[in-house]
Amino acid sequence: MTALGPFRVVDLTRPLDDTTVLWPGTGPITAETLESIEKDGSYARRVTLDEHSGTHFDAPSHFASGAGHVADVPADQLVRPLRIIDFTEQTRLDPDAELSADEVEDHEAVHGSIAGGSVVFLRTDLQFEPGNDVLRFPGFGVAAARKLVEERGVLGLGTDTLGIDPGRARDFPVHRDVTLPQGVWHVENLTNLAEVPSIGALAVVGVPRIVEASGFPARVFALVPQN
Repeated sequence: MTALGPFRVVDLTRPLDDTTVLWPGTGPITAETLESIEKDGSYARRVTLDEHSGTHFDAPSHFASGAGHVADVPADQLVRPLRIIDFTEQTRLDPDAELSADEVEDHEAVHGSIAGGSVVFLRTDLQFEPGNDVLRFPGFGVAAARKLVEERGVLGLGTDTLGIDPGRARDFPVHRDVTLPQGVWHVENLTNLAEVPSIGALAVVGVPRIVEASGFPARVFALVPQN
């Protein structure tokens, strides 16, 4: 965490290397050294990875044919007011929990209505076990996602788990039917959401402008106002 004028900066990005927990079946992350200081006077590598590795961005084209790719998402949609929904207690009680529309309203009763143009990140604090292919983690339920997208007008959803749909929802109903077809992007596999207040921060998603990409690893951080 660092200070930047009236803000403190909270990094929401997990380190990306060959120990990063990936979606089962994702290709391994590899890095080949092409130049070394000792031999060449400079250091450079060739990195190979899948588009949806580590903390990453989902473009609408990930599940919606003909929708925008990463390079098509306007930059002003990547710097947005951020709302954090604390789902840690539900996660502790049930690793398969789904955020409901009623729970969105419960959050708003405490923190105020979620404004159109915001992004919403779901905080679970779930700890992943490397090599575990059993996908049990919470996520956004379809009704909650519809409320956020169609009624509140959010532009993006995020989570600190491997996906915004619950792990057991292998047909990805939020991806497929709610968010991506309506141009709403995702960021997944975030971290440090406990360091961000429920309301008042800005989310910044630094994703490379890769042409025709369905997604890509991203540096995501929050700008939190200094009190």
